[in-house]
Amino acid sequence: MARLIVALIAGSLFGSGLFLSGMTDTNKVQGWLDVFGNWDPTLAFVMGGAILPMAVAWQFTRVPRKPVTGGSFPAPPDTKLGRNLVLGSVLFGIGWGLAGLCPGPAIASLSYAGPGGLVFVAAMLTGMWLAPMLRARLDRVAQPE
Repeated sequence: MARLIVALIAGSLFGSGLFLSGMTDTNKVQGWLDVFGNWDPTLAFVMGGAILPMAVAWQFTRVPRKPVTGGSFPAPPDTKLGRNLVLGSVLFGIGWGLAGLCPGPAIASLSYAGPGGLVFVAAMLTGMWLAPMLRARLDRVAQPE
């Protein structure tokens, strides 16, 4: 139960931060990405403001500890730059630029985004469901014979 309460508090705090910072405003996000047009640099402050608390959090991970609610921390991700990382990043960036939303802000904006927000989240969830199958197929095709 403690894990659920901590997750609820963390998720609520994260969603509130996304809303207050403007990350759920698709026009603001697309303005940030439009560097050769009507560029809106205000989200740079949001991203810059996230660096300090994250730097502090990473310092806490240097000393091996256990999570407050039990279990163990996941292993650090592989730092190797590969096909899957590049392809995933490109697809994420295209979706973010076209829609002005990524998964966190999309879910945070469900309560007020209307039908367009629901369609986006439905498409996002469908993509998340299809991605493992597509990746397995691409991995089989890419296997050297």
